[in-house]
Amino acid sequence: MSLEQIKKIREITGAGMVDVKKAIDEAKGDDQKAIEILRKKGQSKAVKKMDREAKEGIIASYIHSNKKIGSMVKLYCETDFVARNEEFQQLAADIAMHISAMDPKVLNADEISDELVAKEKEIWKEQLVAEGKPKAMLEKIMEGKEKKFREESALLTQSFVKEPELKVQDLINEKIGKIGENIQVGGFVRFEL
Repeated sequence: MSLEQIKKIREITGAGMVDVKKAIDEAKGDDQKAIEILRKKGQSKAVKKMDREAKEGIIASYIHSNKKIGSMVKLYCETDFVARNEEFQQLAADIAMHISAMDPKVLNADEISDELVAKEKEIWKEQLVAEGKPKAMLEKIMEGKEKKFREESALLTQSFVKEPELKVQDLINEKIGKIGENIQVGGFVRFEL
């Protein structure tokens, strides 16, 4: 374990020196495993903080370079001190940029209307029948397509545009673990010409 390795992992995860050393030991020197261990710890910290009230925060915006797509996001935290924190503000800006790029329809996957899902199911069923999929497999395939459709339509379950291996909620959870306060998306809007 070198000082350079500790510094590199701290920059990536934002974890404290002691936590980074423990994670490197646990991962037997493997950087990627250590980062994964620290991310999991951040997720569990976030779950504990999610019940705390978040009523401070900021509104961040993003306008694409072509000036034809833009978005705004309301991001809450617990204190005004954190709202002024550069890292929190960067998170809000990143989420606003993500919204412009990925065009989520709702905040959570369970907010997708049943009517919209029903319309999509009709289309999927026609496609699957046209592809010659066996009737016995149709229901299982449809369940998978619905789950994917809901996840891809909701902001918090979309893959984050800058780091596709992370969901937007995972990114928020990492910041909760690092900053130490509950962080929630309060709403968003996207405009396109």
